[in-house]
Amino acid sequence: MSLESFKVIATDGKARTGELRLPRGSIRTPAFMPVGTAATVKAMMPENVRQTGADILLGNTYHLMLRPGADRIERLGGLHTFMNWDRPILTDSGGFQVMSLSTLNTLSEDGVAFRSHIDGSMHTLTPERSIVLQKQLGADIVMCFDECLSLPAERAHVVQSMRRSMRWAQRSKDEFGENDQQCLFGIQQGGLEEDLRRESSEALQDIGFDGYAVGGLAVGEGQQAMFDCLDYAAAQLPVETPRYLMGVGKPEDIVGAVVRGIDMMDCVLPTRSGRTGQVFTRYGALNIKNARHQDDPRPLDDACSCPACRNYSRAYLHHVFRAHEIIASILLTWHNLQFYQDIMVGLRSAIEKRCLSEWHNEFERRRSQGDIDPI
Repeated sequence: MSLESFKVIATDGKARTGELRLPRGSIRTPAFMPVGTAATVKAMMPENVRQTGADILLGNTYHLMLRPGADRIERLGGLHTFMNWDRPILTDSGGFQVMSLSTLNTLSEDGVAFRSHIDGSMHTLTPERSIVLQKQLGADIVMCFDECLSLPAERAHVVQSMRRSMRWAQRSKDEFGENDQQCLFGIQQGGLEEDLRRESSEALQDIGFDGYAVGGLAVGEGQQAMFDCLDYAAAQLPVETPRYLMGVGKPEDIVGAVVRGIDMMDCVLPTRSGRTGQVFTRYGALNIKNARHQDDPRPLDDACSCPACRNYSRAYLHHVFRAHEIIASILLTWHNLQFYQDIMVGLRSAIEKRCLSEWHNEFERRRSQGDIDPI
């Protein structure tokens, strides 16, 4: 697609707010993408995800290729029809899941051979195969195939991995070809080494992509190391295209990334946390399992507009969670997704008004207070 599909509306320091226009709809940036691993955002209906303010979802190529299969999804009309989501979808390349979930991986210049974590069957994923699968799924944003290392790692290993990923990026672009309905994003690698990140960025820009991701972070390096890397990594990517930080993160991680110039993020944390009883609020995280909530008539967060906060008390949510009722996963997930989207609304507004520093300080002040005990 044309790089002109992305427009920066306003900036404040390194932070940007803008719009990415795609055939299935526009994405307001900074944007948080809920993760729909297996063609569903767990515990949520698609229309309810949209109600939280999400403009785009993420699907996982690895999971979908194994079950129900990209061929089947294509025959049934593509991922959007299959999961009843008519707005943009980004699919990851499958590389991260191959490394983290499967067993008996064999990595070569060609790609990765691996056993399915579901039934042990053997599969091969190459840059070309990954692009074909994502095209079959019908993704609006396709990611190139890369190798994602865990950190810390020896520099020699980071160099080898990054350069292989750049060769795979070229093969991904060659397979993707010309396409006016889908975008292809490249993925910057290089660990925590500034010169390697720069080399990766230059290689990707020589190939040419519709957008660029910062990959290989939130893999064990810690928040400060991630922020230190983002201080230079985001700025190495083109200003006229979206910048996507993969797999991040906690609310503080997301805000810190936007302050450093990131436009798009995804993470399973708000949905996974909702299913395990962790709730994000303006005053920090709380655990609904804790007994202190059992007689508390207050909402989770009195500034939140989600159904959990509008219609139910902490006492009720504590009860249904402890009773293992399905409604607990639904309401807590809905709340967490709403909280994340509300952060994005606040960030976009603050950047446009050029008061991001004040907004950020107030965000951190409230979060540092911690959740307030019942009176």
